[in-house]
Amino acid sequence: MTKILLVEDDKSIVRNLSDFLKSEGYSVHSVSGQAAAIAEVEKNHYDLLLLDISLADGNGFAVCSAVKSISDTPVIFLTASGDEFSVVTGLDMGADDYINKPFRPRELLSRIKNVLRRCNSGNTTLEYDKIKIDTVKGVVTKDGKEIFLSALEYKLILVFFNNKGAVLSRSRLLEEIWDIAGEFVNDNTLTVYIKRLRDKIEDDPQNPTFIKTIRGLGYKVGD
Repeated sequence: MTKILLVEDDKSIVRNLSDFLKSEGYSVHSVSGQAAAIAEVEKNHYDLLLLDISLADGNGFAVCSAVKSISDTPVIFLTASGDEFSVVTGLDMGADDYINKPFRPRELLSRIKNVLRRCNSGNTTLEYDKIKIDTVKGVVTKDGKEIFLSALEYKLILVFFNNKGAVLSRSRLLEEIWDIAGEFVNDNTLTVYIKRLRDKIEDDPQNPTFIKTIRGLGYKVGD
């Protein structure tokens, strides 16, 4: 599960944004100040930092500088400062993106996905259990033998791999695969594609252990 550190001293933003990101399958931990943020990244690994520029004890620039000195963890600035100086300063320090407050949660979610996709592009192989995905060649194998998937089936398994351990609702899956579908994808179509994918990757498709059904919630790959 993708781990996000939210560095923000506005309690209402912390509460609302944490709830939203957790509902999207992310693990979120929050701190309110510069010192706490630097201490947190020195002792724990995070996949992404959401970092406010104005903090109660210091500023986000110092946190970004400290983070980039010890790791390649991507940073997105959350800022009420739309001025060019703040934006340029953040990017010059190694920030990967920024978004001005107030922002729409879905817009931030899109930014997060784009940054994570760019930063993870160097890792071209995804692997879990007996399944391996070569994201450069677009090849999926099970026990070393290639599995031939349609474009939509391939997109679907990528969504599961990129969200291992998270329960994905049917609406979330439909949202993820919508952009590459050549035809209208509705709830019934999703059921068909999940069945086809299970037929190809499960040892026993009638009793799936890879793509697990979480009754009333959706589907999950991994623990």
